[in-house]
Amino acid sequence: MESSALVAALLEHDTAVMRKVPPGTQQVTSALTLAEAGRAIIRARATGRLTAAEEQAAVRALQTFERRCFILDVDRAVLDRVRRPFPLEPLRTLDAVHLATAELLGEPPALVTIVTRDARLRENAEALGYAVE
Repeated sequence: MESSALVAALLEHDTAVMRKVPPGTQQVTSALTLAEAGRAIIRARATGRLTAAEEQAAVRALQTFERRCFILDVDRAVLDRVRRPFPLEPLRTLDAVHLATAELLGEPPALVTIVTRDARLRENAEALGYAVE
């Protein structure tokens, strides 16, 4: 699960992409996703996009998501991979972190589905052989 899909679910109640994930599937995300989603909630409240009650609901939803996921740290191996080219450059650093995290799972790409709303990340994930929702 990549940040753009999670933030859309939390702030826009757009869960269409997340509903495509088969039931019983192990959800995996980067610690970066949780940080980005948490910041998005804070920004949305600070800019008046969310009420206090909506902010609380979003925080609870993020906590629930976090409890249900396997969280991968952004470690040296991820950062080393980020410094190498991806199939379709240019790619933003944080998007590269998400893809590097997926690659370092060690699973064949055919067994991993990347959940994202970001077009450039989607294109690179597909070029690497991942299914994308």
